[in-house]
Amino acid sequence: MAPRPEVRDTSSPTLDTAPKDSVVLPAYSTVDKHEDDPWNLPELQDNGLKWSELDTKGKAMRVLTAIVKFLLLVGFLYMFVCSLDVLSSAFQLVGGKAAGDIFQDNVVLSNPVAGLVIGVLVTVLVQSSSTSSSIVVSMVSSGLLEVQSAVPVIMGANIGTSVTNTIVAMMQAGDRNEFRRAFAGATVHDFFNWLSVLILLPLEAATGVLYKLTKIVIDSFNIQGGNNAPDLLNVITDPLTDAIIELDKNVISDIATGDPAARNKSLIKIWCKTEKITTLVNTTVPSAANCTTGALCWVEGNKTLTQINVTETINLERCNHIFVYANLPDLAVGLILLVLSLLILCTCLILIVKLLNSMLKGQVAVVIKKVLNTDFPFPFGWVTGYIAIMVGAGMTFIVQSSSVFTSAITPLVGIGVISLERAYPLTLGSNIGTTTTAILAAMAAPGETLANSLQIALCHFFFNIAGILLWYPIPFTRIPIRLARALGNRTAKYRWFAALYLLLCFFLMPLTILGLSLAGWQALVGVAVPIVVLAIFIIVVNLMQARCPQYLPSGLRDWDFLPRPLHSMAPWDRVVTSGMAFCGARCCCCCKCCQSTEDEEKGLQERKKSLEIYDNPVLTRDDEPQETSKETVKATQL
Repeated sequence: MAPRPEVRDTSSPTLDTAPKDSVVLPAYSTVDKHEDDPWNLPELQDNGLKWSELDTKGKAMRVLTAIVKFLLLVGFLYMFVCSLDVLSSAFQLVGGKAAGDIFQDNVVLSNPVAGLVIGVLVTVLVQSSSTSSSIVVSMVSSGLLEVQSAVPVIMGANIGTSVTNTIVAMMQAGDRNEFRRAFAGATVHDFFNWLSVLILLPLEAATGVLYKLTKIVIDSFNIQGGNNAPDLLNVITDPLTDAIIELDKNVISDIATGDPAARNKSLIKIWCKTEKITTLVNTTVPSAANCTTGALCWVEGNKTLTQINVTETINLERCNHIFVYANLPDLAVGLILLVLSLLILCTCLILIVKLLNSMLKGQVAVVIKKVLNTDFPFPFGWVTGYIAIMVGAGMTFIVQSSSVFTSAITPLVGIGVISLERAYPLTLGSNIGTTTTAILAAMAAPGETLANSLQIALCHFFFNIAGILLWYPIPFTRIPIRLARALGNRTAKYRWFAALYLLLCFFLMPLTILGLSLAGWQALVGVAVPIVVLAIFIIVVNLMQARCPQYLPSGLRDWDFLPRPLHSMAPWDRVVTSGMAFCGARCCCCCKCCQSTEDEEKGLQERKKSLEIYDNPVLTRDDEPQETSKETVKATQL
């Protein structure tokens, strides 16, 4: 029997087993001391038999299994895309009329900051930047909103559309590293949009550069109206989604443009085939002066009669969706669809991830990763990212939705098929792809509204192009990647922070800014300026603490002078986990039994590891208390 290696305990402050000046030896462990970088793409190993080792029956079964998995993957992807479409319809039923009411206040929209946050909130409410953009186009076409005032709203819609893939990333919270990569892959889109707005919104408010540039483009070309944007993916998904629900999206636009009759209409479409008939009807008017010029007008007794055209809509054919005969309000139907679509979305996403993990093994994984993540050889490596941008734009044009495309690549980033550095240009291309679709749709507008519609679509296009020029060509300026990676690390450690981020960035902060905007410029500036100055101060001090602390006063070289909850999330984490444990214990007795079983298993695992791994205080994190395990001390005394 091999002699037990001698181990010196350095974790207990009560045991004086070594001189103070002695070198602290590394902790002995049976585990490899070199931990893998969680941002490295994992190697998906194939533990099965090689193809050459299989007999004829085994090869046939492997091919059949691969075909079945591929068909299941296509089916789950189809259901995933359809659930996103139904989710958008559910949000429109729940908050569509409220979105129309928000747009109706034209005085607020004249404020660029208020217009921005209204664009964010409305897009989050309806889960579709296309819907919010179409509302803006309708308002501009009807003369209720100027093009220059609509530009900040379009910027806000660009931000709001990124909430969908952020929600999708939260479905991968089960595995810490997968969640780290998936959440970073989703929020890199958020950071790109927010940073672009921080630069371009003040520039647009001061100079009107996007408005003037698009005005020059519109005036320079004799643009004629064309056809509608081609339906590509919608041709496949519409049969299923239309069988579930069909909406009359014109109701939201009518509310936004001030039509009083639209407020009492339902968003749920009942009649899919209608016909309008215009007839001449005799009507009474006070006097002959009230008769329409050129219309027949006569007097019968004491009455003056005239003829007017009356348009009547005749309902010919009902729709075929499942809610056509349901006498339920829009809110009830929206909540039902919201729950069902989220359930299907989560289920499909989980099954897609499991299928991809099962399929991407061995040589297949090597080939796919090599194709997606390898750069061109020197000196053409810089071209790779721009090709990825074009691929993202083309794929988004095909699926007709940036939310669908970015939500589809988010789980691929999570399981490690696509790196964060490659997902970033794909996302930037997706932003361009969704604007090209809007440009084609705008070109189908009538002649009298074509110029304004196309100018708004071009503003959206040039906004994304300017953002790419700001945050991509120079590697040093790719700040969204670094911010997304930092947020991914944070949410991997404190998973509840992901929900807080989602709530803060897409609801609380826009609502707060909107409320301050309604209160006036004085209130907005008085509250926002101190917050911005404090944020800049904190960022500068953090950078100096990391790189040149000697230039800081001794009191600012760390944040220890502040209460711990103000510079560490560990106290908040204990509060959140304690609250969740309390709810779990009170709400479900079976959860308590399961939790106790898991705690027993974890205790056995920890006792087993304590005989193999000894903690080194030098490697302990600053924000975690150093505690001495009794089992460790006992083991070191053996």
